[in-house]
Amino acid sequence: MTRRLETIITETARLVACSRSVVVSIHAKWKNVGDTSSRRQGVGRPLVIKEKGRRRLSRLVKQNRSQTVAQLTAHYNAGPSASVPEPTVQRTLLDMGLCSRRPTRVPLLTKRHRQLRLQ
Repeated sequence: MTRRLETIITETARLVACSRSVVVSIHAKWKNVGDTSSRRQGVGRPLVIKEKGRRRLSRLVKQNRSQTVAQLTAHYNAGPSASVPEPTVQRTLLDMGLCSRRPTRVPLLTKRHRQLRLQ
């Protein structure tokens, strides 16, 4: 946008906190192609546990929430999929937002508490 407003390259680079050469190359790419997004797809190692495996792992967790990662891994590896190590299962669970929790110990309600709640 700053290049459209004919701001100098140095000022634009300072504004977005990058080098002048980056500003020049991205502006040239945008001008020629009309898009600045990367066309690279599939960068990095493919996931060992695919989407179907994630759903299966989620089901295993929900069946018994007190299982350890070692037990979950054993149950998961007993199925039709390839053998997966414990750290991979742990990382997948964390990516899915399923992390370990301890049940909190709370005191039981006393007679006085019950009376106060009723009031």
